[in-house]
Amino acid sequence: MLLKPLQYLYHRLTRSGPIRLAMTILVRNEIDIIEDNIRFHAAQGVDCFAVMDNGSDDGTRELLEKLKSEFDLHVIDQPAQNYQQALWMTQLAEYARKILKADLVISNDADEFWLAKEGTCLKDYLSANDSVVTLKRHNMVLTEDCLNADYHYSQAQYAVKNPILYSSDTQINDTAVSMLLVKISPKTIVNPHGLIKMKGGNHRAKHGWRLINAREESGITVYHYPIRNFEQFEANIINRQRLLRDTNSRMGDHYRRWVKIYEQGLLEQEFEKFILSKSDTKTLLKIGVLENAHQNLNLIK
Repeated sequence: MLLKPLQYLYHRLTRSGPIRLAMTILVRNEIDIIEDNIRFHAAQGVDCFAVMDNGSDDGTRELLEKLKSEFDLHVIDQPAQNYQQALWMTQLAEYARKILKADLVISNDADEFWLAKEGTCLKDYLSANDSVVTLKRHNMVLTEDCLNADYHYSQAQYAVKNPILYSSDTQINDTAVSMLLVKISPKTIVNPHGLIKMKGGNHRAKHGWRLINAREESGITVYHYPIRNFEQFEANIINRQRLLRDTNSRMGDHYRRWVKIYEQGLLEQEFEKFILSKSDTKTLLKIGVLENAHQNLNLIK
């Protein structure tokens, strides 16, 4: 660990040229969104991708193989079923450092889109000397449009600007809570040179130079599409149920809540609580909980 600050310093003193920006993603059964994600971020200035596939059986793995011919995309197979997200994302960052020769790494999820301010790209807000850059993340919410047969998640218009600060106990036990409106953790871009480990679902990073030059950046916003339709939601919770059979699995309380609800046969009722009516949306916009983000994101599809 003591060598990590020196690793960073050596890279800082010897590198040259433009920033090489890598994105790492851990996926399992993300056929509906992974291609959009890669195309979107390549257009935003990401140079290369390292994607770890954790046993997808819905066509995701085959799609990634096809995309390799179009993008600088590396696919790493991870068949283990014990869900070691922090470890695996740390390994991906190390892969990006060694193999992809990355200066900076975006540790992403398939349902997240990192958007620079209009007319700019991601690199405009980054420096090769950064250690850890923290960015705000916003949930995209569902409206009644999601019930249409031809609905696509990219049609979502509204992001949570000022979340509702439910207590942890309320989030777990109150059946009236809409989890898309709660406060969610930020995300990070890390310098893999000097990185010790990724932490907390890619929301934090331990780095040898973090205390010296870690910072927040407002020029990039992360938009999160955690629930895109009922079928995707149900498949995700069934997978989470499987993962929780490992008593050592670390997972957010909201997933434990949803697994419990699924086991009670109440998942459809939970999904219905995510859907905002026109009057709901109008009220939440009026009081500043929501903002219209659709124009920013209309290049997804």
